[in-house]
Amino acid sequence: MNEPCSINASNRRDASSSLDGQPDGLTEHEVDDNPNLPLLNSRRYPSATDSALLPLENTIDDEAANKVLVKIDRAIIPLLFITYMLNFMDKVILSSAAVFGLREDTHLKGQQYSWVGSVFYLGYLLWTYPTTVLVARLPTGKYLTFNTLFWGLVVALTAACHNFGGLLVVRFLLGVAEATITPGFMFLTSTWYTRDEMPTRVGIWFSGNSVGGLVASLLAFAVGHVDGSSIRPWRWMYIILGTTTFMWAMPLFFLLPDNISEAAFLTPKERIIAAQRVVSSGTGTTEHSTWKWDQVRECFIDPKSWFIVGIELFTQIPNGGSQSFANIVVGSFGFTNLQSTLINIPYSLLSAGIISGSGYLAGRFRTLNCILIAVVIMPCVIGSAIIYKRGNVPHSIHLFAYFLLSSGSAAMPLNMALVQSNYRGVAKKMTITAMLFITYCVGNMAGPHFFLKSEDPLYETAFKAITVCYSLATVCAVCLRAYLKGLNERRTREEGVVGSAGSGGVVRDVQGQDSADPESDVTDWQVVGFRYRL
Repeated sequence: MNEPCSINASNRRDASSSLDGQPDGLTEHEVDDNPNLPLLNSRRYPSATDSALLPLENTIDDEAANKVLVKIDRAIIPLLFITYMLNFMDKVILSSAAVFGLREDTHLKGQQYSWVGSVFYLGYLLWTYPTTVLVARLPTGKYLTFNTLFWGLVVALTAACHNFGGLLVVRFLLGVAEATITPGFMFLTSTWYTRDEMPTRVGIWFSGNSVGGLVASLLAFAVGHVDGSSIRPWRWMYIILGTTTFMWAMPLFFLLPDNISEAAFLTPKERIIAAQRVVSSGTGTTEHSTWKWDQVRECFIDPKSWFIVGIELFTQIPNGGSQSFANIVVGSFGFTNLQSTLINIPYSLLSAGIISGSGYLAGRFRTLNCILIAVVIMPCVIGSAIIYKRGNVPHSIHLFAYFLLSSGSAAMPLNMALVQSNYRGVAKKMTITAMLFITYCVGNMAGPHFFLKSEDPLYETAFKAITVCYSLATVCAVCLRAYLKGLNERRTREEGVVGSAGSGGVVRDVQGQDSADPESDVTDWQVVGFRYRL
């Protein structure tokens, strides 16, 4: 599987070498001694007659760029982290609510609870592609704020539900409201950060998931002790979380900028530096771009897109089921409702540590991403297999097996980092983002339905399916790495230059700015020197 022959080195746009001046896998001395693999040290600019070659000049001062990076981290990452933490809490509180009276008070029967878990992802699925397009076209910060307000309102209204139909409506609307958040955060991360910085930053804000799970468990434990109130504990959970999310949208509106050029926390000079960083070593500018349908088509015929979709599908089918049934499964090990809630605290801490650590390693080493996906999935294969065969293992091992599942949540941010680092072109990036989250929805919709009511509390079918899915995800990750490695080697042979997985391959003018020419919004297939992170 290769790129189409019509798109080759002869018609790609020139790309820069990485900011550190050294291509992947070779030292500076080795490059100097290898005349067959020159560093790409010039840029080609299209003109009416022919292309003119200009010398590459790095106009970014490293010290100034580092100061700007620190300011960006302080201003952007906390906002994304807290919002993502609330996002996850509002989504997973259903599992705690289920053991504190929700199923009884709303008269759920048979597979109805599974449908309450799944319908969230139906709303998410239907709104994913439209909202992904809107993220690129509307003021991003304001659009994310509006969605946060809406989802907070929907969560609070969940407390008013008294039947299956009411729960279906609010869960569907919650899926619609939250469909914007993760694609929007991926877009923001690619707007502000370079390819080397993206995996670590994604890992940080995505770990808000696990911290949110920890806080949600503490909240459920505290509210679960409330006695004598006319309002049932599960209703208090939704009221508290919905109100908190709604209020959080207020500071988000004022603090989250729509783009680099409107960032109030940066001076005019710092905004230029911030933009130059992404142009030199990011995946291209996201401002003043137009939607290009040829990039959409290219995304669909790009083989790496389908490996990424495979990883997402086979990790999210297990996620959808285990997320909705977490406390119920732990309860089947012999723990009380309150104990089940507390057990998810160390589970969340483990998950947060693995997400952050794997994100750091993926950002630090350009060839580890796919390997890390396989590494974080393998404990899940073992854990789910043990739970599936729990009748044949000592009772004390059951909880250990459950904790092994905590590493699986790190696969998604690693997969997202591959998307952010390995795709150029606004329309192409947003299309693969939509594909990723449509697959996310399909997997999470399907997951709860493997937990059959007739198999309660052992759920043999569910854990057999989880074991198989995680195994297939590992295969997809290994195949993706082999494909990308082969593609990098092929590009080096065809281009005659040593590229870099830290280079953005962005066309710049003499001042180091994005070219005003509309063709500056080009894809990874159309640049020279661009190498894929493995």
